[in-house]
Amino acid sequence: MNFAFKTDVGQARPHNEDNGGVFLAKDGAVLAVVADGMGGHQAGDVASKMTKMILEEKWSEVEQISNPSHAEQWLMDNIYQVNEKLYSHANEHVECQGMGTTLVAAICTNQFVTIAHIGDSRGYVLNTSGFIQKTQDHSLVNELVRTGQITDQEAENHPRKNVLLRALGTESQIKVDVITLEWEIGNYLLLCSDGLSNKVIDEEINDVLLSDEKIEEKVNKLITIANERGGEDNITVAVVHYSSSDDEVR
Repeated sequence: MNFAFKTDVGQARPHNEDNGGVFLAKDGAVLAVVADGMGGHQAGDVASKMTKMILEEKWSEVEQISNPSHAEQWLMDNIYQVNEKLYSHANEHVECQGMGTTLVAAICTNQFVTIAHIGDSRGYVLNTSGFIQKTQDHSLVNELVRTGQITDQEAENHPRKNVLLRALGTESQIKVDVITLEWEIGNYLLLCSDGLSNKVIDEEINDVLLSDEKIEEKVNKLITIANERGGEDNITVAVVHYSSSDDEVR
C-alpha cells in the first residue's frame, strides 16, 4: 500500500489545529488518522495532537490485525481511551477546558478497510462503484438535512454549519461510528478535515485521485485547490492506495 499525508494551516487561521498521520504496523497494516481540533487558546491543537500521539503509540504495539472484528474492536477500544485522556486533561488544565477534536481513523489491511469516526471529518473510498463518502457528519446541519428540514443546497451556507453534535474529549461518554468495507487492489481511501470537504467537491477529488500524478502530488494538489478557494480553515488530507506495485512514493 502507498500512502501520503499532509496538513496545512490554510490562508486565514493563525495556527493549525489539525493533526494526524499514516502509520505502519509490524504486519504491514496501515492506520490513517485525521483529527480536527477545537477549543480556544490553542486547546484544539492539544486535543488533536494528543489524539494522534496516543493512537500512533498504541498502533506501534500491534503485531497483527487478523480480521474485521479485531480492527473494529481495536479502533473502538483505543478511541474510548483517547476520549478519557482528553476529557481528564481538559478538566485538569484550565487553559484546555472545553477542548475537543473530531476524528476519522481507518485501518487498512490486504483484505478490508475499517473506518471509525466522530465529528465532521470524513472518510471516502474510491472503488469500482465510484468515489463515495462512507461517513456521516455528526453535525447539526447534517441532522437537519437527514430529517428533511433543510436541503443539501441550504446546508452549504447554513449559519450553524460548524456546530457538532459529537466530538472527542468534550464529554465523558461518547458514541463512535464504525464500518468495515471490502478493500481491493486499485482502491483508494481518503480521510480529510472539513477544510478540504467544504472547498473541493467529490467529482474533483475523484479526478485528482485518478490522475497519473504520484500520491504525494495528489494530496498537495487537493490542498492547493482548497487554499485557492479561500482556505479559511486548516486543511488535512490522508490518502491510502491499495496498489499492485510500489512505484509510488510513500
